[in-house]
Amino acid sequence: MQILEFVLQVMLGITSLLLTLLILLHKGRGGGLSDMFGGGMTSALGSSGLAERNLNRFTIVLALVWFVAIVSLGLITKFQGI
Repeated sequence: MQILEFVLQVMLGITSLLLTLLILLHKGRGGGLSDMFGGGMTSALGSSGLAERNLNRFTIVLALVWFVAIVSLGLITKFQGI
C-alpha cells in the first residue's frame, strides 16, 4: 500500500507541474500571465486552430489524471487508519 501511495504522490507532483505549465501556455484573453511570460510563443501556438485544440485536449486529460490522483490519495489516507 505504501508503494501505491508513493507512486500516486509522485504522479500528483508531476501532473501539478505540467498542468500549471499547460495552463500558462493557453492563449491569453487580453493581458494575463500568458502574455507576461512570452506572448510571442503563445501567439504562435494560438495562430493554428489545431494546435490550440490539441493543447486544450491534453490539458483536460492531464486535469482528469490529476483529479484521480487526488481522490485516490484521499481515499488511501482515509482508509489507512482502519
